[in-house]
Amino acid sequence: MNLPTAVLPEPRTEHAEVLVVGGGNAGISLAARLRRDGWRDVVLVEPSPVHRYRPLLNYVGAGEASMRSLEKPMGRVVPDGVRWVRDAVASVDHVSKVVTTGRGRRLRYTTLVVCPGTQEDWDDTPGLQSAYTAGWATSTYVPSAVPLVWPALRALRSGTVLFTVPPEPAPCAATALKPLLMACDAWRRAGVLDDLDVVLALPEEHVTGVPKADARLERAFARYGVRVLRRARVARVDPVLRSVELTTPAGPVHLDDLAHAHVVPHYRAPRWVVDAGLATDEPGRLVSVDPGTMRSTVSDDVWSLGDVASLGTSSSGGGLRKQVNVLAKNLTAAAKGRRLHRYDGFTVMPVTTSHRRLVLVERDRSGPRPRHLPVLHRFRPRRLTWLFDRYGLPVLYWHRILRGKV
Repeated sequence: MNLPTAVLPEPRTEHAEVLVVGGGNAGISLAARLRRDGWRDVVLVEPSPVHRYRPLLNYVGAGEASMRSLEKPMGRVVPDGVRWVRDAVASVDHVSKVVTTGRGRRLRYTTLVVCPGTQEDWDDTPGLQSAYTAGWATSTYVPSAVPLVWPALRALRSGTVLFTVPPEPAPCAATALKPLLMACDAWRRAGVLDDLDVVLALPEEHVTGVPKADARLERAFARYGVRVLRRARVARVDPVLRSVELTTPAGPVHLDDLAHAHVVPHYRAPRWVVDAGLATDEPGRLVSVDPGTMRSTVSDDVWSLGDVASLGTSSSGGGLRKQVNVLAKNLTAAAKGRRLHRYDGFTVMPVTTSHRRLVLVERDRSGPRPRHLPVLHRFRPRRLTWLFDRYGLPVLYWHRILRGKV
């Protein structure tokens, strides 16, 4: 007997004037700023129940902070008046202007802002995820591995330890030096640094591209006896033999029987960005935008900022504050048919050079960025900048930045 086929109802389509995808710094800060600017219908799509102040992850990896100090429930940081859809994006149809979530919700938008951050591309480095599971590879970039970093580094007394700076695109890649240089300082104070072979793999010739800042960092590497491999990238990892193969201009380099490896994975945009036809063809497949206006090159109704946007600059929290300011103004300008503002690629790279000192590097697409106030020895590592990075910025983040006030 043939039974009648059940007809399922079409999923209800909801509407948002501004639909923001991503509940990290970019999404929360922008949503808050839009509400302050008078936008009434702002919807945020974010599946995670937890919001993290990610810069503190490096300090957790150096024994200077706890995971609890950098996490808050997502519900406490979603701005008042913003509707939170606790779900992940499954697909985007920029022609029909509809976002579909993993649970089948259909969200029709007038304006879409894509800022979900980037994701670890484990497939790009064979064996790395298994090495994380085995426990001898970690990094401060992967939240689940962060609590394991400091116990592993603190326990080292001899052997070879590898640190990597990830190639672009990556979330503020230069800060991957923080756990390296803070660990070296701790090993020096413990009297074991000379018994360790510390290796650093840089994806380019230098770290920041700002000569005076890079000269300071090179002196720090020399002071701690760090062996630097330049234009080097991790090709594969053997999780059983505890070995890493790196590609360099001079040929492959093999590091065997590692005591520990702080290897940051490579990053890419979420798959749905590519499937939606919003991505560039470059590594990482970031959202293709005009780097000045942050408007999509594919659809005038789509915008992007943060790690996932192809903005032609190193991502950072300091740069993101500028992006939020420009993009908020541009959404209003676009709605009123006015001239768009432009983001100049400003970014900030805070790098600790010891246990209690930090160098703050500011630049834009044209080169080093002048400070607002003249400072002697501007690239000198200072305790004051370390204190601001470690203690001042988190307060500013929770109470001002996430509320759209900076």
